[in-house]
Formats: sequence, C-alpha cells, structure tokens
Amino acid sequence: LLLGIASNSLAGKVIGVDAVSITVKDIRAATKFYTQVLPFEIVSEREVSGADFERLFGIFGLRAHIVRLRLGAEFIELIDFLAPEGRPIPVDSRSNDEWFQHVAIIVSDMDAAYAHLREHDVAHASPSPQRLPDWNKNAGGIEAFYFRDPDGNHLELLEFPPDKGNPRWHQATDRLFLGIDHTAIVVRDTAEALRFYRDGLGMTVLGESENYGIEQERLNNVFGARLRITAVGAASGPAIEFLEYLSPRTGRPMPDDTQANDLWYWLIRLSAESLETLSLQAASQGGEWVSPGVIQMPNDAPFGEALHVRGPTGHALLIHDAARVEGN
Repeated sequence: LLLGIASNSLAGKVIGVDAVSITVKDIRAATKFYTQVLPFEIVSEREVSGADFERLFGIFGLRAHIVRLRLGAEFIELIDFLAPEGRPIPVDSRSNDEWFQHVAIIVSDMDAAYAHLREHDVAHASPSPQRLPDWNKNAGGIEAFYFRDPDGNHLELLEFPPDKGNPRWHQATDRLFLGIDHTAIVVRDTAEALRFYRDGLGMTVLGESENYGIEQERLNNVFGARLRITAVGAASGPAIEFLEYLSPRTGRPMPDDTQANDLWYWLIRLSAESLETLSLQAASQGGEWVSPGVIQMPNDAPFGEALHVRGPTGHALLIHDAARVEGN
C-alpha cells in the first residue's frame, strides 16, 4: 500500500518509525523463536530499571529485560517485565479485538515461507495463506498469512505481487524473509485515528483499501470480516496500518486497566524532533499520556528523552528524540 511520503509542516512531527516493541513472558524462549524459527538478528540486549524508566512506562518497581532485533532494515524489540509481571493475552482473543496488533514480515516466496513455519510447528492464526482477489484494486494478488509466536502475539507473512508494495520488496535476492513492511492495529474509527497520527503526530497517509470476502475472513479468522484499511508512515521505517472493522463490529475494547507489562501491550517506537511540541499536539488530538510528560533519560539509555502516550483506541507509542537511536 506504500504510495510515497509527502512533506509535512507541523512544528513537531514524527520523522521515523524506529521499532515495534513486543511484550513477552520469557525473553529466552521468545528470542529463540525470533532468531531460530524466524531469522532476526540480535542487535543489543539490556536490563533497565530505576525511577526514569518507571515514569516512562508508568510501572512502579519496574525491571525489564529488552532484546533489540533486526530483520533486513527494520527493528523489533522484545520486552520481558521481570518485575512486576503482567497478564497473559486472553485465550479467546480475536483479530477484531481492539488490543490486536501485528507486524507484517515480507517474504520472497509465500509457499516456501509457509512450509518453513510448518516445519517448526508454528501456531496458525489463519488456516493457510490467502491470496486476496483480483477485483480488489489496491490489494488484489497480495498473499498473506497470520500466525502466532510462543506468547500468542500475532505476526503476518506478506508477499506482494509485482505491481504492489514498496519497490524494495521486489529487488532480486536469495533471502526468504526480507523485512517488516508495517505494524497493524485495530482502530474503532479511521477518522479518529487519522486525527491523532496524521494531524497530531505529523504522519502521512500512504494508502488505503477496503477488503472483504472469504479470503479476508479466513486471513483474519473472523466470519463476515469487512475492513477499511489505511496506512500512515514517516520518512523512515515501517508503516502503521489501521484496521477498522466495518463488520462485524463485535471486537472488544482495550481493557481500561491495561498496563505496559500486560502481554497484549505493544509499543511503537517513534523518533521525533521537538518532543514538547509533539506531546501537546498528540494530546490535543485524542492522545493519553502514560508518562508524566517528556522524561529525560539517563546517559546509558538508548535515547536521550522520551514520551509515552496511547492513541485513541489505546495502542501505545514511545516517542523519543531523533538524536540518539540505538543500533541503527
């Protein structure tokens, strides 16, 4: 869906999507899955604690183990809250629940990638890879498959046909797993999400589609699924994709007592300039602060100052200064 990035004149704006942070229960088991079943590479590993991180994450008595991983040019982070531990993902989670989030991993050969996952007994979230129908101008020919990591977090395999996707996904390569195209989040209202991410954070709309039919239903494993899909992005990094379920509108809201150590809580790490200005813009467009404003982090932190906010549907963003970004 990537159509190019336009300029934006907001005084404070996001300039890059740095990483997607996934909360896990067992950092060793999760790291093994992402580096042995999937071919992510370890970039760094650290434990964090202390008052600054407590204020940033909104968790008192925090100690967390963080592993930063790379696939192609993109990054994810695995976060294991050693103390205090959070709650597991509900066993009856569905793809239209508002806490749903995934990362889309681009592959060069869907059949080979799916066979690789089957060899490792990876948990299915879709019954099999689905090819979206040709009548869908913006999504026809895309092949996609949902699966889960050991903690139940959703991931997606995605293969673009030659006429779709960023041109870099079509470069000649002998690699099977290429990188991360986007992270997708369920939103209750696309217009509301755009006010926050576009008008508040200065991100740019990259593309949109309306998907439905048996292929989409099987992909999401939601009967009768009809989705309005909108992608936004910054000058670098993967896109953020909004999934608004036009039907069925039975998805459950983010629990009011959700905290950063709960396993369904993901963080999208954004780099930005003028954090104070950006924090006010985000708040004015429906954002909710988790941290008490911008936090000046210690010298050994991977970023100098940071802000933790949640968007209108409750998905979390950790926005940090662009001057110091670890592992790029």
